[in-house]
Amino acid sequence: MIERIETGARMSKIVKYNGVAYLCGQVGEGATVADQTRDCLGRVQELLEKAGSSRKQMLQVVIWLADMADFSEMNEVWDAWMPQGHAPARACGEAKLARNTLKVEIIVTAAY
Repeated sequence: MIERIETGARMSKIVKYNGVAYLCGQVGEGATVADQTRDCLGRVQELLEKAGSSRKQMLQVVIWLADMADFSEMNEVWDAWMPQGHAPARACGEAKLARNTLKVEIIVTAAY
């Protein structure tokens, strides 16, 4: 059975099915990519908890950066946030994001 959480006309924030939680893409507030990444990861953590999951149960993460020059700065925040020994499969690429002020978007799939 598919469970949708915080569903609107366009999307759900979380979709759960067969032991896997799919989170909608998360962005954050702040002037720098580090600030936005920190805020974004806080939002990811809240959604993971709402889904009955955690950072240690992430299966795959896709990260979009508005500029790959921000890769190292984003990774510093990511590395501090990620529990040792629980790194998910991960991809990171450059993309034009929904608003010009956005520097990072993170999409998570996790077990629950």
